Amino acid sequence: MKKIILLGLSCLVLLLGGCGSASLEDYRDTSPALHLDQFFDGKLKAYGIVLDRSGTLIRRFEVDLLAHWQGDNGEIKEWFVFDDGERTTRTWQLTKLSDGSYQGSAEDVVGIALGRTRGAALFWQYQLEIPIDGEIYEVTLDDWMFLLDEKRLFNKTEMSKFGFKVGEVILYIEKQ
Repeated sequence: MKKIILLGLSCLVLLLGGCGSASLEDYRDTSPALHLDQFFDGKLKAYGIVLDRSGTLIRRFEVDLLAHWQGDNGEIKEWFVFDDGERTTRTWQLTKLSDGSYQGSAEDVVGIALGRTRGAALFWQYQLEIPIDGEIYEVTLDDWMFLLDEKRLFNKTEMSKFGFKVGEVILYIEKQ
């Protein structure tokens, strides 16, 4: 009986130990420091993939970006071209807040996107409307950006609905 209890406790410890997720504070001392108003300035090019909830590749895409800032207010225009020929656009309106965090809005974002940076990382969270087969679905995006150097950034986004992962986007962005 003791062995069964010990085995059960060991499994519980392993499960709880695996439940942690990355915290923005984990990146406090990483460099180079990510400043959105410096990286997202001028022309940029991005290449990305969309994965379903099991990790299967379902789409590829490229994005041309044009960004500029005036003081604490920025605008990022994005032109997406998907491998199936679909083309979409998004225009972000961003504001750098006094505490160093960011907020943003776009035509397909529900409410306000909120983000914070620490070191080389940014965690950005928002609700996005995604059209699928003529229907609009609202999903939550947990968006992580990691600055590699002054010209390159990786972006990993988990999409969820009702707390369940429904997909993932992985994106590489480079200044032109």
